Amino acid sequence: MSDTKELAAAASSRDPAVGLRAVRALRDLADRLEDLQVGNARGQGWSWQDIAVCLGVSRQAVHKKYARRGFEKDGG
Repeated sequence: MSDTKELAAAASSRDPAVGLRAVRALRDLADRLEDLQVGNARGQGWSWQDIAVCLGVSRQAVHKKYARRGFEKDGG
C-alpha cells in the first residue's frame, strides 16, 4: 500500500518529470488491475455487457480489447 500512496503523491508533484512518471506507473497499474478483474468476471460467467457497464464503456469496446486475449467464461 505504501508504494501506491507514494505513486499518488508523486502524481501531484510540482516537478513534471516526477509527476508524469507517476502517472505512467499508475496507468500501467490500472491496466494490469483491469486485466485481472476482466479475467475474474469472465471466469465467473459475466457477460461482456456486464463488464462494459462496470467499466463505463461499450460492450463492443470491451469485447474487442479482451476477446482475443482468451478471456472466455471458462476461466481465461
